[in-house]
Amino acid sequence: MKTGIDPDWPRVILLADMNAFFASVEQVDHPRWRARPIALTNGDIGTCIITSSYEARACGVKTGMHIRQARKLCPNLIQVASRPRRYAEVSTNIMRALARFTPDIEVFSVDEAFLDVTRCRQLWGAPRQIARRVKQAVFEHSGILCSVGVSGDKTTAKFAASQQKPDGLTIIPPRQARASLAEVPLTELCGVNSGIAGMLARYGVFRCADLRKLPISVLGKRFGNPGRRIWLMAQGLDPEPVRRRIPEPGSIGHGKVLPPDTRDANTIRIYLMHMAYKLGERLRANHLVADQFLFGLRLYRGWLSTRCRSLLPSDDEKVIYRLGDAWLRSNWQGQGIWQIRIVALNPTAPCQADLFQRKHPARQRAHCAMDRINARYGAMTLTPARLLGRSSMPDVISPAWKPLGHRKTV
Repeated sequence: MKTGIDPDWPRVILLADMNAFFASVEQVDHPRWRARPIALTNGDIGTCIITSSYEARACGVKTGMHIRQARKLCPNLIQVASRPRRYAEVSTNIMRALARFTPDIEVFSVDEAFLDVTRCRQLWGAPRQIARRVKQAVFEHSGILCSVGVSGDKTTAKFAASQQKPDGLTIIPPRQARASLAEVPLTELCGVNSGIAGMLARYGVFRCADLRKLPISVLGKRFGNPGRRIWLMAQGLDPEPVRRRIPEPGSIGHGKVLPPDTRDANTIRIYLMHMAYKLGERLRANHLVADQFLFGLRLYRGWLSTRCRSLLPSDDEKVIYRLGDAWLRSNWQGQGIWQIRIVALNPTAPCQADLFQRKHPARQRAHCAMDRINARYGAMTLTPARLLGRSSMPDVISPAWKPLGHRKTV
C-alpha cells in the first residue's frame, strides 16, 4: 500500500446515495414486493406519491404524481403507506456504519452522506477500494443498495453519484472534474436555485462551461461568498469542506396536508391543534422555547401566513394553539385549505425564569408525564380527546433530519 499523499488526489470525497431509499427499505422488509413496482404515499389515504421503486419509475411513475395518474401508467402499481420512523431507524444504522470509515462525515439528508476519507487512505486503500467498502457496509447494515460518487470536492462527488443508478460507482479524479462538469446545466448543481440561474441566464450562462467566461467577481458582488462558491463548483473546485458539525436550525416547524379544499372550521382547528401539540412536544424534547411563531394556510393560490408573538417564550402547545386560533379567526375568510403549517422561529434554550415566566407546577408535571408516555409508546399515544379525529396520515421525515442531536425527528 502506498504511503504519503497522492498528488493526483489532494482530497478524496465520497457521496453515498441510497437508491430509492424509502421504497428499498419497504422491499427489504417485505420480500413479496421485491422486483415489483411500489409507490409510497403518506398513509393509506394519501394521494400524492412520495417516492417509488425503480420498477415503478421504469413505467414513468414520479415523485409528486397523483396516485390515479400513476396507476394509469403502471396498472400493477402497489400503493404502500410510508413508515418514516422505520426509515429514520435504518438511516441511523447506515450512518453509524459509515462513521467507522472516517470521523469526517456529513449527513446530508436521510439517504445521503458525504465522507472525507483524505486522512484515512492508508487505512482503507485507494479511492475505488474505499468506495467498494462503503457500498458493502451499507448493504450489510441495511440490505439496500447505494450509489457512490468519488472525486476531490463535494459538488463533483455528488454529480458522480448520480451518474450510475442503482448500485453505481463513479470515480471522477480531481484533474478531470472540470471537463466532466462542462456540459452539465448549472441548475443540476446543488445550491443553484432558479433566482441565481435566472441572473446567469441573462449573461448567456446555462452550463458549467459557460461560467468560465464570466469573472468570479460578478457572482461575488451579487451574491457574496455563496456566489463565489458557485463559480468554483462549476469548475470542479468546490471549496466547501465536509462539515461534521451542522449549525443549529433557525426554525422548527410542523405541517400537514389536509383533504383538498377543506372548508370546515372544526376540521381546520383540529389540524391546527395537532400541529401545535407536535411542535410543543418537539420544543420540550430539545429543551427549546420560542416567542415567535409563523402560522400558514396554503390556499388554492399561494399561502396565507403571518408571524405572531407570544408574551413570553414558550414550549406549551396551548399557548401556541391560542395564538394560531386567534389569527385564524381574524384572517381566514372561509377559503378552501390544502395545507396547514406552524413554525417556531429562532428557538432558543430557556433562560432563568423570573416570577412571571414560571410554569404552573401542575402543567409542568402533566407535560413531563405526557412526553414520557408518548416517547415510550409512540407519538400522540396520550392526546386530548379532540385530537382523536385528527388525520391518520403519519408524520414525514423533516428535511433537517440528522441521526444525532435534536434534529433526529420525524
